[in-house]
Amino acid sequence: MVLSAALAPFAPAPWVVSGAGGFALVENQTGEAAAAFGRMSAFHGQMGMFVRAYAYMRSHGADGLRQVAEDAVLNANYIKARLGDVMSPAFPDGPCMHEALFNDHWLEGTGITTLDFAKAMIDEGFHPMTMYFPLVVHGAMLIEPTETESKQELDRFIGALRALAAAAKAGEVDRFKGAPFHAPLRRLDETLAARKPKLRWRPEAIPPLAAQ
Repeated sequence: MVLSAALAPFAPAPWVVSGAGGFALVENQTGEAAAAFGRMSAFHGQMGMFVRAYAYMRSHGADGLRQVAEDAVLNANYIKARLGDVMSPAFPDGPCMHEALFNDHWLEGTGITTLDFAKAMIDEGFHPMTMYFPLVVHGAMLIEPTETESKQELDRFIGALRALAAAAKAGEVDRFKGAPFHAPLRRLDETLAARKPKLRWRPEAIPPLAAQ
């Protein structure tokens, strides 16, 4: 974390300082940390993310990073081109970058929503795309294939979405409203889960065996 001199006194504790006696850990909101606005819930913060990103960049080098960036953009544009005739691209003119963005205009009149379509993808073996984001696109479906997917896997994904799109337009509403059918958990109340999450697992009480 890099802060300006004006913001540094308010940084959340704990932090490490270096002095004549070596390194020391500032943990409490006293002394130089008296103005800290709080304490981080996890000491390392996003350190794991930084290490993975750094290792990824070091392993690829400058040429490799350029290649993976180009591959990610190519994959996203391939998806946009292959699905553009059955789904409605949010910005149809010109290429996209590393994400292919669709809206829900192509679902109008079907009785099927973006959420229904995404849940049906689970039955096809695919994790749903990012839904309803960005907010400026109605019923947004944001597909980010990254650079790691092969053309074979992209074609399998595209084939599944084209089949689902055909089913939606054919009026197979029940296939979508009840999805997923083949997942361990069916459709969850996501609003309730966000507002009242169960953060601790408790084993179910097992009744004692009846006396023989």
